[in-house]
Amino acid sequence: MEFKDYYQILGVEPSSGDAEIKTAYRRMARKYHPDVSKEAGAEERFKAVNEAYEALRDPAKRKAYDQLRAGGYRPGDQVRQPPGGFHHGQGGQPDFDEIFAGGGAGGGFSDFFESMFGRQRPGAGPRGPQARGPAGDGVTRAKLALSLESVYTGGAVRIGVNGRTLDVRVPKGVKPGQSIRLARQGNGGGDLLLEIEYAAHPQFEVDGRNIIHVLPVAPWEAALGATTSVPTLGGPVELKIPADSESGRKLRLRGRGLPAGTSGTDGDQIVELEILAPRAHDDAQREAYAQMRDAFGDDWRRG
Repeated sequence: MEFKDYYQILGVEPSSGDAEIKTAYRRMARKYHPDVSKEAGAEERFKAVNEAYEALRDPAKRKAYDQLRAGGYRPGDQVRQPPGGFHHGQGGQPDFDEIFAGGGAGGGFSDFFESMFGRQRPGAGPRGPQARGPAGDGVTRAKLALSLESVYTGGAVRIGVNGRTLDVRVPKGVKPGQSIRLARQGNGGGDLLLEIEYAAHPQFEVDGRNIIHVLPVAPWEAALGATTSVPTLGGPVELKIPADSESGRKLRLRGRGLPAGTSGTDGDQIVELEILAPRAHDDAQREAYAQMRDAFGDDWRRG
């Protein structure tokens, strides 16, 4: 089993805070997204970035990973799983009992990640992680991490748990912390209680029922205005960028967030503009930048 340096993959230091890690993930996921990038090996880099973020975004996972990394492992080093697996908790049960369903974020996680954190790899069949339980009430408990697309549409998702394949009906707009009970599907014939959580997404963040998406725009699009395609959980939509927009400006797509379910109001999608200067690849493009420099001088620093 090959050791993965998740900090190196994201291009951050081990001392980096949550905000820096999230920013690095968002930048690299955008760069290597299969729908955007034409670089060779972009899909594999995209999967690696998602795996690294999945490990580092959760404090418990990150702590467990840091403990292993402190042993001096380097990328490519062989890691031998200790008897009984990594980081076992009370009663010999794994600390990270999770079931990922509904597509996840990127998919294809490595053997290294699965061995540490118990995530099922897509296409690996119903082997999955072992659910915790049964508890004193006879109920087996596990976490079900859903993709945002599954939460948006609702419907059935297929999961693997305890060596079995189960079809789970997910209510549209289900919230983190809510539970789905499957009668007689737990250990010893008891019920299986699945606690909902959201899997990390390479394009969206969640704020209540609202979805936040950071949209990279070119300087001329921000200055002159433009109409561009924006991804949403329900599919791409056209968004008008007003002229004279600044980086950080937020535009609202009403009703494009997470559904409210049986009551309340559907969330919105908040599109935050991030002005990026594209790299000049030829003399004509460098000349265009030189003309911009001559036209603006230092005035742009003063707004």
